Amino acid sequence: MLNDVAGLTLMAMLLPFAGALVAPYLTARLGANAAWLLALIPAFAFVHFAGFWPVIAKGEVVTGGYAWVPSLNLSFSWFLDGLSLTFALLITGIGTLIVLYSGGYLKGHVQQGRFFSFILMFMGSMLGVVVSDSFLMLFVFWELTSITSFLLIGFDHSREASRRAALQALVVTGGGGLLLLAGLIFIWNITGLTQLSLLLHSGDILRESPFYAAALFLVLGGAFTKSAQFPFHFWLPNAMEAPTPVSAYLHSATMVKAGVYLLMRLNPVMGETPAWEILLPFFGGITLLVGAVLAIRQTDLKLMLAYTTVASLGLLVMLTGFGSPYAVEAAVLYLVAHSLFKGGLFMVAGIIDHEAGTRDVTKLGGLRSAMPITFVAALFAAISMAGLPPFFGFLAKEEIYAALAGPDPRAILFTLVAIIGNALMFVIGFAVALKPFLGPKVETPKHAHEGPVLLWLGPLVLSLIGLAAALFSPVAHAYVSSPMASAVAGEAETVTISLVPHIGLPLALSVLTVALGILVFLGLDRARSLVARLVDALGPGPDRGFDHFIAGLVRLSWRVTQLVQNGRLEVYMTSTFLLLALVLLVPPIVHGELPAMPTWPSDVRFHELAFIFIAIVGLIAVLAAKDRLTAIVSLGIQGFAVAVIFLLFGAPDLSFTQFMVETLSVVILALVMTRLRLSPSDHRTWTQVLGDGAIAIAAGLGFALMLLKSTQAPFDAALTDFFNAYSKVIAHGANVVNVIIVDFRGTDTLGEISVVMITGLAILALIRIRVVAVAPAQKTVAALKGKNVEKELRK
Repeated sequence: MLNDVAGLTLMAMLLPFAGALVAPYLTARLGANAAWLLALIPAFAFVHFAGFWPVIAKGEVVTGGYAWVPSLNLSFSWFLDGLSLTFALLITGIGTLIVLYSGGYLKGHVQQGRFFSFILMFMGSMLGVVVSDSFLMLFVFWELTSITSFLLIGFDHSREASRRAALQALVVTGGGGLLLLAGLIFIWNITGLTQLSLLLHSGDILRESPFYAAALFLVLGGAFTKSAQFPFHFWLPNAMEAPTPVSAYLHSATMVKAGVYLLMRLNPVMGETPAWEILLPFFGGITLLVGAVLAIRQTDLKLMLAYTTVASLGLLVMLTGFGSPYAVEAAVLYLVAHSLFKGGLFMVAGIIDHEAGTRDVTKLGGLRSAMPITFVAALFAAISMAGLPPFFGFLAKEEIYAALAGPDPRAILFTLVAIIGNALMFVIGFAVALKPFLGPKVETPKHAHEGPVLLWLGPLVLSLIGLAAALFSPVAHAYVSSPMASAVAGEAETVTISLVPHIGLPLALSVLTVALGILVFLGLDRARSLVARLVDALGPGPDRGFDHFIAGLVRLSWRVTQLVQNGRLEVYMTSTFLLLALVLLVPPIVHGELPAMPTWPSDVRFHELAFIFIAIVGLIAVLAAKDRLTAIVSLGIQGFAVAVIFLLFGAPDLSFTQFMVETLSVVILALVMTRLRLSPSDHRTWTQVLGDGAIAIAAGLGFALMLLKSTQAPFDAALTDFFNAYSKVIAHGANVVNVIIVDFRGTDTLGEISVVMITGLAILALIRIRVVAVAPAQKTVAALKGKNVEKELRK
């Protein structure tokens, strides 16, 4: 039985799903004010998980859950350490602000309740990903994030661009989820473990396995697709078709970091290998440059931020795999800082769009006086994104350069990559925060004014948290940075960096980054034009390649469908029975497992021979039938003869079932056939008759040989003894056969009944379609009698 803490943890995990059920009802009753009530759900979860801070800060972990399928070592369990707790607090804390923001952003929208439902379902899914201990639980929640993000990205489903973006995100991240599943199965088979908390102590087993490379590539496939690493980065900017609350939550602070979370979680067991320290920095570095350069090209505020999110994810992946002493600490600091400033800037972009009517940075200016609170929130977030004091982003950038800088060529290369990427993100951060607000006022589609409290509360709170975390960095490190870094590194780590300037190479590189950023910012229009020409010269990118891939997949599917589903029932039946005959006959012939031919028993009685003769007569009657109805009735002769044979050999229950099945089959088939023309006979050529007959004989012979082989094997009475011993004790039934069907095979029997019921409904539907189709024609003929037919037809 779960204790109180475990029960509250389970409640915190499941409450978002419960909130998703009631969100449409509450919104219909309360309107936008429902946001205040619904925000209590993530707020409760945040308070609950924050209660683990003292325990986690001491280096301890919290586990809980219950066994699901003990025989397969599957459980519904959770695992909290510095890494998972920080993610849980980001998800629930920022989630609280996003729910409130959505109340203001979508106020009056007819589908606001549906949006709340989707965002809460996603919140529960993402929370499940980061606290899961069980592999199966991790995968289930991982796929749920893909499904719920599909719903959120395609929220405005009337627009083709939204539908395309949602489908693209689902295909990319869903495909990556399948790779992750395969990788987790590899890890399970290598280590024999299905829980992350136990896996963290088995790194040597995994790294020394000959299947380590396969497991690594599969896991990276899942992580890279979810976290938009090159060449899978294209889906994230396209996902900006979603409403801004989705962009601020899914595509900056939570979902896209699921892949980074996975890499950080597995760093203690899969890291410190050449493959890990080559692949992660390489793809992370390319993603950083691609995202930062493409961000310069954009003029839409959300797209500018989206591409810098791609760049930031690349930076996190690069740091996670870099392998230097400070790399893990830098990744941890930057992840938290990025969630704070990027979530706030996305919300600022949404406020500008909501209140001014456009997100085009070239058509904005002079909004500072009209939107002072939004300007302050944007400026604070941009300072943190630029890596300037006194915000948390400054600490992250200093630690990044401390981790990357070194004398060897590898360190120099990735330091240059980081400088270029950070400088370009500096440019975008201030472009979003300054250009819409400073300069002469520009006429906008809507009369710009400060948004309601539900809109500016989120970005202002996040930017102030970024400020407070830097000012009180010892507290932030003790409760967040150090426990998180320890979890990622797999050993105790202590983060000590503060706002006090540290004279040295990292500070010099920071100054160089700022100088380069200022230079590009002052010539942003020229830089945008230059990047645009460069991208056009390179030609179509992965986004266009995705369209070609989907188009090719559709064409291939159509051709395969035309081949295997040509619409002719006779082809389907022939193929099915031909394959069945091959499966039954080829293996025993190839492997020499044919049964011994039985001898004719000497004690066969006359009445037994009579029923065998009746069955043969029924077979001949079916073959000689001149019409379909006669063939159906003749087919019943065989069934009744077999039922009597069952009865003679002491199986009355089976015999009774056979009688019922044969009776119902004949009646149902006869009823159906009355709706068809029964008079035509079979007009197949002799070639077709011989071919079909050969297949039928081969299938029947295969079944006969299989039954003979089965009956000639030594009889294992284990099941018989079990049913005889427990039918009365467990199921309280004296009739063993009935108990097996109803109790021991209850679910199987239910499935059989369901199949029969569905078949009956399908037959009824076909009969009704026939009636409905014929009736109008009869009415038309009756109406035309005695009238001018040509005149009526013209009508």
